[in-house]
Amino acid sequence: MTSALGQMVHSFFEDYLKVQKGLSRASIRSYRDALRLFLCFIAKEARRRITGLAIEDLTFERSQRFLQYLEEDRQNQVRSRNQRLAALRTFFEYVGRKMPEMLATSQRVALIPVKRVPPPETQFLERQEIAMVLRPPPVEKRHSLRDRTLLLFLYNTGARVQEVADLRLGHLDLGSSPRVRLRGKGDKWRTCPLWTETARQVQLLIDQQMGTQQAATPVFVSRPGRPLTRFGIYKIVRRHCGHLDSSGAHPRHVSPHLWRHTAAVHLLESGVEVNVIRGWLGHVSLETTNRYAEITVRLKEAALRTCEPPVETSAGFPRRAVWKDDETLLAWLNSL
Repeated sequence: MTSALGQMVHSFFEDYLKVQKGLSRASIRSYRDALRLFLCFIAKEARRRITGLAIEDLTFERSQRFLQYLEEDRQNQVRSRNQRLAALRTFFEYVGRKMPEMLATSQRVALIPVKRVPPPETQFLERQEIAMVLRPPPVEKRHSLRDRTLLLFLYNTGARVQEVADLRLGHLDLGSSPRVRLRGKGDKWRTCPLWTETARQVQLLIDQQMGTQQAATPVFVSRPGRPLTRFGIYKIVRRHCGHLDSSGAHPRHVSPHLWRHTAAVHLLESGVEVNVIRGWLGHVSLETTNRYAEITVRLKEAALRTCEPPVETSAGFPRRAVWKDDETLLAWLNSL
């Protein structure tokens, strides 16, 4: 990679993504994976080492072939292809601002269309399934308290898995009005209230760990005492919830993110206003939150009942509409 390209890639990650945009580590890793795949593809096509590539090797035509390679050779889904394209657009836009001679290429890459794909079906756990999973085990094991507290925390807050992995003691307030501060996407913080039971379980877990209790001490730790990773949290959820994959109306894969969906749906069913749920989950757009209103049949049934005709007329409506002539219309109005 020539010095110009090497410096461009370095400043893109270290200055633009980390400093200027303030992206989370998970988001930066997503950009990293996309750009690494792209550079490896360009190097193979140009028959040069990555260290021998120049800015001029990053062409619009190669960008198109790279996206085709993702779908045909790597068998990536359309969503993955679109995600890689978004990363490329951001990188080429940055390159175009730094190097005017690359502006035309940047503009052409920006015009590559995103492929349409139906939104994934959002699934969730039923309340009885939640109660079954959170029920205390008949025999307490070494990590029973940690695992149950973790699942309860996921359900209470609807936190993303990375937000739970990043949770530290200094983010908790377990006083009379327990709450937690979560660091979400874009390094944005939000505050979520905690149920009394959640706060009690967290306090028991902290007391059980009996280690150094400083503000930077992680709340959920692995056996050696290191903070749980995203993958570690995923394994715990699968260990306790894998049997629920086929217990619902449709097949599903119970993951930490499914608990996030569950928290959103149950808040909605409890009558919590959508804007409150948006702030609760840390959504930037209200459109992201609104999709939860589409996935619960119970809310649709409740809405249907509000406009159900009276019992005495439910056998059928009049064959002739009451508004067809003056006499019937006035008689109907008088009967109201």
